[in-house]
Amino acid sequence: MLSHTVVYPGTFDPITNGHIDLVERAAKLFEKVVVAVATSEKKAPLFDIEHRVTLAQQCLEHVPAAKVVPFDGLLIDFVAAQGSHCVLRGLRAVADFEYEFQLANMNRAMQPEFESVFLTPSAELSFISSSLVREIAALGGNVDSFVPREVAAALTERFK
Repeated sequence: MLSHTVVYPGTFDPITNGHIDLVERAAKLFEKVVVAVATSEKKAPLFDIEHRVTLAQQCLEHVPAAKVVPFDGLLIDFVAAQGSHCVLRGLRAVADFEYEFQLANMNRAMQPEFESVFLTPSAELSFISSSLVREIAALGGNVDSFVPREVAAALTERFK
């Protein structure tokens, strides 16, 4: 079954240049890229869901195929509600692969038509993670080369 829509789930706390790179590249493969910002209360996000959605929308407005929406619940249900059976996941390192492989197989066990598409970020962005960006910002470091200016400003404001 062909899917014209891919769902890219994550907490995006905050969205980084690596995330944006994956959305831009996925938009060349799919007609629609749904960026699903997870509530993820168990992770105790730095920014609330509304702020994360707004930041992602601002950072992705140059990608017409991208649609940013909040989500909570089981991923396979959310993906189906978007009219898709396909999810996008980013792989930065071998450690990512082990977790993503397990997750992909679990999702497919629950929904046999479910497919995971894996993309690696551009080499110059492969080391960026939201958790490292948050840590650098919390310690007063400069994150301008890792995140869009809107995100850098939000982090500066948060850690004043």
